[in-house]
Amino acid sequence: MEAPAAARNPAETELTVTSPEQMRDLGRRLAELLRAGDLVMLSGELGAGKTTLTRGLGEGLGVRGAVTSPTFVIARVHPSLRGGPPLVHVDAYRLGGGLDEMEDLDLDVSLPESVVVVEWGEGKVEELTEERLQVRIHRAVGDTTDEVRQVTVTGLGDRWASADLSVLAA
Repeated sequence: MEAPAAARNPAETELTVTSPEQMRDLGRRLAELLRAGDLVMLSGELGAGKTTLTRGLGEGLGVRGAVTSPTFVIARVHPSLRGGPPLVHVDAYRLGGGLDEMEDLDLDVSLPESVVVVEWGEGKVEELTEERLQVRIHRAVGDTTDEVRQVTVTGLGDRWASADLSVLAA
């Protein structure tokens, strides 16, 4: 995984990931920065690696259960096996509305004591908190077997203002 010589600011970093294993490793490293109350929004094309990254987050947080795509159940809660925060993994792909439709998931109740990761959350969960981590994963689209992904991690709000996200590069 490579990071550019200089990130645009301390609360943003760009990485190049060349395999699913590296995406999972990135999730494990990201987990070290997270704590209860953190919201992580993941965006990217289908097959970009959002769930693979979340699987690494789950491993890094030490949660119970296999982290798989919650596309059809919308949300899964993975309790911690070591006294840390649970991981709430949400796939908002099938939800068309904004926060109103998300209210049934009670994310506002879960957020203070959990790490909440929302795939396809843009335009749907920003109102939960101004302090969030946005992870954008870009991959080549079309008929390609290219595993290369460009990942941009941006911290928003006071929680992430002084964060050095460049530690995510290994």
